[in-house]
Formats: sequence, structure tokens, C-alpha cells
Amino acid sequence: MHIYMIRHGQTDWNAELRMQGQRDIPLNALGREQASGNGRALKALIGDAAGTYDFVAGPLSRTRETMERVRRAMGLDPLAYRTDERLVELNFGDWEGHTLGEIEEIWPDRLDARHRGKWDFIPPGPDAESYEILSWRVGSWLRSVTRPTVCVSHGGVMRSILRLVGGYGGDEAAEANILQDRILAVDTERGSAIWCELPAADILPVEDAN
Repeated sequence: MHIYMIRHGQTDWNAELRMQGQRDIPLNALGREQASGNGRALKALIGDAAGTYDFVAGPLSRTRETMERVRRAMGLDPLAYRTDERLVELNFGDWEGHTLGEIEEIWPDRLDARHRGKWDFIPPGPDAESYEILSWRVGSWLRSVTRPTVCVSHGGVMRSILRLVGGYGGDEAAEANILQDRILAVDTERGSAIWCELPAADILPVEDAN
């Protein structure tokens, strides 16, 4: 099954290197540009076949706005998609809202433990998750996919995809750089997950093509 995975565009918390997790932080100006650029790139990739694809996003506002901008850039109804709760980001527990520098000051021992094994590490807090726990619900979503799909989600969700489909080791997936202006092509039958060769930034609006 072919799935195009897109990470939501940048937020101010991304720019500040602040843990977002399940906090509902909106896109910033760059994030909106990235979302539209990914839409133009996706239109170049699938063209008229878009009508055969399912479009699904995580439930937070940054993934929904990204999806709507993607679809608008493709010339599609921006609201004709669905959401799935299983695609929400990793819960970072008490660390949400903090930078790594702040975390190092408050929880130095826990941060050291994270460095020693990032995939299985669970941050402090009653609802916090590890990447391994996140991968359970991402795997559940993957098993439910029955047609070609465009999915807008989060960095943690896409790291789970790299682990489940792309052949990455746990800590390798946890450390992977998940880009916000590129598209990840996932083939569940072949067991591959690769970044599309054409950067979204190279797909310009018609008025900017010169």
C-alpha cells in the first residue's frame, strides 16, 4: 500500500526547540509556507490520481491546517479529509512546553537515561509515552489502511513508520531527522520508506515560476 507521509509545518515551538507533544500549537508563517509547498509537490507526484487517495490527518490544529493547505495547493476541497486520533503526536508528559536546555536543568538524570535509549524512554508524567508505545497505535493505524493514502502527522508518528516499515532500528528511528518541507513515500508491500527526491521547495506556484 502506497502512503505519502507529511509532517505538519513549523510552529513557533519547533523554532524554539520546545517539546510540543500533544499540546495544540498552531503553525507559524514558515509552517504555512511549508504546508503549501508540500501540497504543490504532492500534486506533481500524484496529479490526477488524487481522487483515488484517502486523505487523513492527526487531530491537532497544526496537522489539520497543514492538510487543508496541502489540499488547497492541490486544487482540492481543503476540508474533504478525515482525522484519526491514532495519529496524534507522542505524549511527552511533564516535558511538554520545555526546551532540552530546561529539561537538563530540571531532570538531568532522566535526560541522561533518554540519551542511553531514546526509543524505549518514557518521560516523567502519568500519560507520557515512549516511541515504542507510540508505535503500537501507529501500527494499528497502518493495519487499517486499505487504499493509497496521504497522511499528515507528526515527527514521532513518522519515526514510528520508519521503524515499522522502513527497516530502521529503534534508536535509529528515534534519532531520525523528520523534515517539514519534504514528503516521505511509504510502500508497505516492499517495506520501504524513503524521502521523495523532489523537494517541495522546488515546486513553485505558477506566478513564482519565473
